[in-house]
Amino acid sequence: MTDWSTILAAWPALLSALVLGYLLGAIPFGLLLTKIFGGPDIRSIGSGNIGATNVLRTGRKGLAAATLLLDMFKGTVAVLLARHFLGDAAAIAAGLGAFLGHLFPVWLGFKGGKGVATFIGVLLGFSWQAVMIYAGIWIAIAFVTRYSSLSGLLACAATPAILWGLDQPTAAKLFFILALLVFIMHRANITRLIAGTENKIGQSTVKP
Repeated sequence: MTDWSTILAAWPALLSALVLGYLLGAIPFGLLLTKIFGGPDIRSIGSGNIGATNVLRTGRKGLAAATLLLDMFKGTVAVLLARHFLGDAAAIAAGLGAFLGHLFPVWLGFKGGKGVATFIGVLLGFSWQAVMIYAGIWIAIAFVTRYSSLSGLLACAATPAILWGLDQPTAAKLFFILALLVFIMHRANITRLIAGTENKIGQSTVKP
């Protein structure tokens, strides 16, 4: 029988964690860093995305690397803070919030990044072992195909199974949702992959 009193009692913590995660995830580090260091508004170049890949299109490799790390760790911090103060269930809510915040930041009209970096950061908050397996899958696929987008998509798709194998079924369910959202956000890349027009790693010309 469902204990509705327990569920209702947990809602304030879950909602707080979701909001905390969203606010952290919604910090647009790519946009902020390029503006602070005198670069262009990255929303006006390339894909218009606020993530590390588009920051790289400015020619600032250091800023792109910093964006990648910060977009990752905001997800990690959200999960760890929520778990420490509010418990394991709240960590799930915070991870979802951080991911949604990155994809749909309220400050930018709900137009954010594609989510892979934050996906990895949230994953790190649950299991560093899963991140290592994710990285191994990414590297193997990238080595064979030289498609960064395909490597990320397939590694994300494998993540729920990875977590299930590591005996984290609740996190696996969360990452099934996150992986689905990653695929939706990468629908243009998927179209180019099917058409054979997606850029490979090392190509000098990057399509938006």
